[in-house]
Amino acid sequence: MALSMTDGVLAERIAPRAGLAQAGLVALGIAILALSAKIAVPMWPSPVPVTMGTFAVLALGAAYGPRLGLMTILGYMGLGALGANVFAGSGSVHGLAYMMGSTGGYLLGYVLATVALGLAARAGWDRSVAKMAGAMLIGNALIYVPGVLWLHHVIVAGGLFKADVFASTWGQTMAWGLTPYLIGDAMKLALAALLLPAAWKAVARLRG
Repeated sequence: MALSMTDGVLAERIAPRAGLAQAGLVALGIAILALSAKIAVPMWPSPVPVTMGTFAVLALGAAYGPRLGLMTILGYMGLGALGANVFAGSGSVHGLAYMMGSTGGYLLGYVLATVALGLAARAGWDRSVAKMAGAMLIGNALIYVPGVLWLHHVIVAGGLFKADVFASTWGQTMAWGLTPYLIGDAMKLALAALLLPAAWKAVARLRG
């Protein structure tokens, strides 16, 4: 992704680059990520629920930029690693045990997608619906690739392969970790792609 950096991202129009305002944005972002993860719909038999976490990660990454976005997502991951109940479906398993489970690869993907969306926003992609949609597709891919690879490892290493239902471990992995979520993610992607350019227009009107 060849990017030409611009003069700022959306969060920098709201708060300066240092001080309590940005600390407040990090805290707000962590809270949004935690709440979004709890808006979850189980997708039996998959161990990975449908949540609003992907939408929050992509939107925050674009709004915050790479530096503030990375600080926010790492803060969120740090709280989760310490045992805070901030992840989807972590009612009985917390901390590193949860992060190393079936959703661990998706959590890594969240970090990668946050940085990628931040860089895209820094390049001005968040001011165009078409470019923002492209950035969201890239971010989604960065979530799914490590997510699916790690889920496959969990299925194989954990002896979870259901040979009576699926033709292969990869078939089970796709059924558990990818195909049930594509329509919902496409809708969330479209919403985020529309939201960021609209937010820029709103900021421009307020400052105009």
